[in-house]
Parts: sequence; C-alpha cells; structure tokens
Amino acid sequence: MDKFEELAQNPRERIDVKIQRLNENAVLPSYAHPTDAGADVSACEEVTINPGETKLVGTGLKVAIPSGYEITLRPRSGMSLKTGLRIANSPATIDSDYRGEIKVPLYNDSDKVQSLDNKERVAQLVIMPYLNVTFNEVDNLSESNRDQGGFGSTGTK
Repeated sequence: MDKFEELAQNPRERIDVKIQRLNENAVLPSYAHPTDAGADVSACEEVTINPGETKLVGTGLKVAIPSGYEITLRPRSGMSLKTGLRIANSPATIDSDYRGEIKVPLYNDSDKVQSLDNKERVAQLVIMPYLNVTFNEVDNLSESNRDQGGFGSTGTK
C-alpha cells in the first residue's frame, strides 16, 4: 500500500460538519480524490462576469464549522488557467461562527465575458484548525539572520 492509499484509509483526523442546502440547486461539497485537501464547491445559479468585474457567486450552502476550525475558499487551478476567473480575496476565510450562505467572490481577470452554469464547480473548500494567539507587546524583538530582508531580498533566481 502506498502512502496516499494509507492516508485515504487512515486519515489523521475526521470531523463532522453540519451543512444545510438552501435550495434544490445546491450541490454538497465533494472531494475528487480520497486524499484531496480541498472539496469542490459549486455555483447554485447561472452567473455572467464581465472583464474586470467581481461578483459574489452563491453556493446555496450554509455550514456550522466547529469551533477551532475555519474554512478557506481557494481557486480551482483549471478554472483560473482556462477562464481567468479568480477568487478576489484568495484565500477567503470563513470563521466558525458565520452561519450565512457560503458565497465565492469571483473576479474576471480576462478580457472576455465569462459565464458560469448552475452546478458548475467554482472553488475549493478547505477546513483547517487554527491557533488563537495572544499578542504580547515588547520594546524589542530578538535578531535573526534574515532581519528585515523581504520582498525579493534573496534574489531573482
């Protein structure tokens, strides 16, 4: 048995997430492969997005995310490559206390009008645990090898 089969058969953790369909067009999220991190989510409406325009695309789904977890919505790589449709604030975060409809903010980065069909996959949904931290203000921070180097400081190659 290879590592991927082992992970699929013995996942590290499974959690139950309650989900509600708001209408008959809503498609439950699904994983294309057993070891995928992201479950595909679909539009529950037909949408046309003009070049340079951002539209919220409804999924017709509401979820009760367990406390200590968040949902991130991420672009589908094939959709971004083929159509220029991208999630406007990628990755989009949905907090555990949100109970409204999951909507995907899609931006049309192409020079063509893009149309989405009802039930077309529009994003990936990833549920992950997160840490809640305490920020402690100090007068100075410890030094590091990197120090303030950023934004291309390691070169272009």
